[in-house]
Amino acid sequence: MSPANKADKKATVDAAAWMFNVVTSVGIIMVNKALMATYGFSFATTLTGLHFATTTLMTTVLRWLGYIQGSHLPVSELLRFVLFANLSIVGMNVSLMWNSVGFYQIAKLSMIPVSCVLEVVLDKMRYSRDTKLSISLVLLGVAVCTVTDVSVNAKGFIAAFVAVWSTALQQYYVHFLQRKYSLGSFNLLGHTAPVQAASLLLLGPFLDYWLTNKRVDNYQYSLISVMFIILSCTIAVGTNLSQFICIGRFTAVSFQVIGHMKTILVLILGFLFFGKEGLNLHVVLGMIIAVVGMIWYGNASSKPGGKERRSPALPINKSQKTDGLSESTEIDGKV
Repeated sequence: MSPANKADKKATVDAAAWMFNVVTSVGIIMVNKALMATYGFSFATTLTGLHFATTTLMTTVLRWLGYIQGSHLPVSELLRFVLFANLSIVGMNVSLMWNSVGFYQIAKLSMIPVSCVLEVVLDKMRYSRDTKLSISLVLLGVAVCTVTDVSVNAKGFIAAFVAVWSTALQQYYVHFLQRKYSLGSFNLLGHTAPVQAASLLLLGPFLDYWLTNKRVDNYQYSLISVMFIILSCTIAVGTNLSQFICIGRFTAVSFQVIGHMKTILVLILGFLFFGKEGLNLHVVLGMIIAVVGMIWYGNASSKPGGKERRSPALPINKSQKTDGLSESTEIDGKV
């Protein structure tokens, strides 16, 4: 295959991966919003455990059918990843409870600079001036859209700090583990989803009771609410898989920056389906600024020197098979 054809194929697969992530992420947010707001199922941590249980079922069936080959991930690495991932989920839920919506949004926005710090320190990544400015423009636009009242307290700040750093570390580790151990997205999910499902289903009911003062076993289940739960779990399989695919192909920073397109789409769909309250000129202006920043980032980071490592790529674990795993290794020097 000629270099031009390879570049075209890569661009097509990259675009498909982003679209897969955007569609599933926005879809699950809208379904969960309806499930929680309309049907009163406010047990977010338990629901996330069910998501990973469904993902575990999917990876088990695919492995049984032979679509996922055997692979190795050290227990220490697995437990470290699950710790970061679960702290991210719990931290975000607690941060939302203890902080104002405005500070919660600021905390979410800070994941981009934190992810940048991790890449600079751990991967020796270097960003061009245009790349840095485009990231700043995205942050400004999303902040204009979403940040309203801003108040902070000590315990809320601690919860936000834990949530931001654990989320950034979890997303960094997705890319790191795929590169180091030559793991495809399905392989990595097959290792991590069962442990996350078990831990969250054990912890979730207690945490949700603490957050909402309601017990999941006392919830009045109906046919429609159960159908929404099943739909949420089904979409979550795609969301989990697409996140691993995107971070594996790109980096955590790129996933965060371009991923704010999901924030814009959720705002637009929220106005369409749940009422136009809050839609005003400064929200529209923020959306426009954010989209311009995303386009600028995509252009700036793809140029030579826009975003590249200053050291050789991470060595691959020789014990792992490398065929069929190009999705996580083909972009190491430039992202």
